[in-house]
Amino acid sequence: MAEMGSKGVTAGKIASNVQKKLTRAQEKVLQKLGKADETKDEQFEQCVQNFNKQLTEGTRLQKDLRTYLASVKAMHEASKKLNECLQEVYEPDWPGRDEANKIAENNDLLWMDYHQKLVDQALLTMDTYLGQFPDIKSRIAKRGRKLVDYDSARHHYESLQTAKKKDEAKIAKAEEELIKAQKVFEEMNVDLQEELPSLWNSRVGFYVNTFQSIAGLEENFHKEMSKLNQNLNDVLVSLEKQHGSNTFTVKAQPRKKTKLFSRLRRKKNSDSPPAKGNKSPSPPPDGSPAATPEIRVNHEPEPASAATPGAALPKSPSQPTESPAGSLPSREPSAAEGTFAVAWPSQTAEPGPAQPAEASEVAGGTHPAAGAQEPGETAASEAASSSLPAVVVETFSATVNGTVEGGSGAGRLDLPPGFMFKVQAQHDYTATDTDELQLKAGDVVLVIPFQNPEEQDEGWLMGVKESDWNQHKELEKCRGVFPENFTERVQ
Repeated sequence: MAEMGSKGVTAGKIASNVQKKLTRAQEKVLQKLGKADETKDEQFEQCVQNFNKQLTEGTRLQKDLRTYLASVKAMHEASKKLNECLQEVYEPDWPGRDEANKIAENNDLLWMDYHQKLVDQALLTMDTYLGQFPDIKSRIAKRGRKLVDYDSARHHYESLQTAKKKDEAKIAKAEEELIKAQKVFEEMNVDLQEELPSLWNSRVGFYVNTFQSIAGLEENFHKEMSKLNQNLNDVLVSLEKQHGSNTFTVKAQPRKKTKLFSRLRRKKNSDSPPAKGNKSPSPPPDGSPAATPEIRVNHEPEPASAATPGAALPKSPSQPTESPAGSLPSREPSAAEGTFAVAWPSQTAEPGPAQPAEASEVAGGTHPAAGAQEPGETAASEAASSSLPAVVVETFSATVNGTVEGGSGAGRLDLPPGFMFKVQAQHDYTATDTDELQLKAGDVVLVIPFQNPEEQDEGWLMGVKESDWNQHKELEKCRGVFPENFTERVQ
């Protein structure tokens, strides 16, 4: 009988809970449809929003702290294995073996102590802080249910009072249920109204204490670790002094493609036409040997009077009035800034055989033949051509540093074609093949691209030593490959 009675009580509670759920669901539907008013507390809703935000932040902090602890543990294991490796390779007859073993033991103990203190002073505190949130969260949810019960009881009591046919017994019972629901709701509401703001304000002190603990522990850990590392360094210095003759040398990466230039020269001599930049001008008509053209660049404008017809051209103060026999004729700068002039020797203005058909190529550009004029040339150029040797003139815009406007550093006259950057040798390198550069520590090398990228080995660069380039200005004689790991980029 007692068992049945117990079952009956349980069944009654279940039926009561089901009825409450149905009543709450019905009330919420009416409130959403606007057929029943809802009791709202904006201040409490703001407290709930702060609570949810605080819970989210705390959960994230706990997750990141656990990740940090896992990283500390991984670093401990890595440091331990590294020290074990050092102990294995450290031979018994080397000085400082006992000190190195002691340092490895202290290193292991220091990592273990650091990890344990982080757990005690940060992680456990974090867990305690978050442990209070589940209970408060359930109380907030319960308070919401009691608020619905209160609104439902209030609406039921009001509907009975406004009914045409009043039943005093039902009204009295409804009033009693309303007072009961209101009391339960208000008790829970008052408690949460006090706890939620206090919990929200407590986050500041918690964050301060947590991160202060982590920062202090990490600071002490690194101080102690720094001492151990200094002691280990002293042990290794003493070992180096005893075995100083057996120094470690830097080695270049092995090359797979050797004798690069010999292959390129054979290929060039067999099937490649002469390079365009090496084209020689036609000999003068009188049969005298061709000479290297005189090249000058003027960056200063001259007075406009120099371009007038019949006006005498000014003479350079650094040149004699008359050129000696067999020397190159003088050529005064043109009126335009940046004029580039090439003059052939042993040429006169008198009518004679045809002038050379081709002009020297300068900086990779082809210039018009002597005697040719572009449209728009003034009468001054015609008059000058009748009294001066035949010239090839090209006007270009030159910048102060000697580069073509709009161009890159590769077009500078003092750098090799295709120049990319500079490196400085950090170690001596002895060339092992004819196409390699011999380097001394401190040498500056101008790096240029490979003519055929497929010829480049990994870890090797092509270049010319700056001193050789300034002296010879010839890539074919000066360039070579060198190991990249022997150098350091400086520009």
